[in-house]
Amino acid sequence: MESKKFIIYTDGGSRGNPGPSAIGAVVGHKEYGEQIGRTTNNVAEYSAVIFALKKAKQLLTSKKAEQTYIELRTDSELLVKQLNGEYKIKDKDLQPLFIEVWNLKQDFKNVVFLHVTRDNNKKADSLVNKALNTLI
Repeated sequence: MESKKFIIYTDGGSRGNPGPSAIGAVVGHKEYGEQIGRTTNNVAEYSAVIFALKKAKQLLTSKKAEQTYIELRTDSELLVKQLNGEYKIKDKDLQPLFIEVWNLKQDFKNVVFLHVTRDNNKKADSLVNKALNTLI
């Protein structure tokens, strides 16, 4: 079976820290944005990655996921550096989320986390803001 590359964009945000929060993800050609309750910005960023990896596996099916390279792009430098092992995770709330991402990575041939500038992550960011704006 031929390997393929799948690009994902994610973003998470909260209004207040903690505050009302939402995630946004562009998984392949599908777009998702939803509220996730009250939490911190960093928890929202991790939640977006977890959501996107689960969605990618669902869209690809398990068999195809095993042959797929995932390139996950996000504008959270902290998240990327933690997931790539460059920074330790000191926040106890982020540790179980890191483990969940690590476990989800095993479903794919390879997962690479890349930091992109905010202007290169506009769609995921707009999905977060759209979800947060429906709180009012």
